[in-house]
Amino acid sequence: MELNGKRAVVTGSNSGIGLGVAEMLAKAGAEVVLNSFTDRSEDHDLAKMLADKYRVKVSYLKADMSKGDECRALIEAAGGCDILVNNAGIQFVSPIEEFPVEKWDQIIAINLTSAFHTTAVALAGMRANGWGRVINIASAHGLTASPFKAAYVAAKHGIVGLSKTVALETAGQGITCNAICPGYVLTPLVEAQIPEQMKVHGMDRETVIRDVMLLRQPSRQFATAEQIGGTVVYLCSPFADQVTGTTISVDGGWTAL
Repeated sequence: MELNGKRAVVTGSNSGIGLGVAEMLAKAGAEVVLNSFTDRSEDHDLAKMLADKYRVKVSYLKADMSKGDECRALIEAAGGCDILVNNAGIQFVSPIEEFPVEKWDQIIAINLTSAFHTTAVALAGMRANGWGRVINIASAHGLTASPFKAAYVAAKHGIVGLSKTVALETAGQGITCNAICPGYVLTPLVEAQIPEQMKVHGMDRETVIRDVMLLRQPSRQFATAEQIGGTVVYLCSPFADQVTGTTISVDGGWTAL
């Protein structure tokens, strides 16, 4: 599954799932553009580290995914892309009647609307080249729901619908569009929650992971960012040329319940 000569833009990719995806794409030989809303020396150092490790071009571009003009400018600044991974996302938990309006707007903007903007700009180049991959990182919550996550669930359901629409609009043009739906993935953000959950429930690490955090994930195991990245690489391969307009769950059986 070599991706030499392909340029990939991965939004929200200086940590977590996005970084795992970016690293697997670089490992497969793709040029990679990292992104987040910060512009720190650490961000550019991360790009250099991946470039040195995998002997490919890796750059970092700042763009705030809550702002449509910056989403579109990201793709233009990257020089277009062959592979677009819409990964940027945030979360907020609250009963719907107490859900802050500004949080709803922010989550919908970053988790859903940003993918509309980046895709709208990226498709022209993909059509010109006769090849492209749009891969949207949705969630198990794009296929099911949980209480107190109104904006996140709405956005992820929207990402699934957007993926289907883009797939239909690009069918037969050498372009595919799919959504990956992870369950719980062991990222630094999730790892940081474990000690607090241990304290709240009075459980050891293994028990709180199995019986609290992964209660809805039948495998009782976290997915990894590398596994999500590997799924992205598969979708970019010739083996997935006819895989479009669908969802791929990497959730340990969550949505099989």
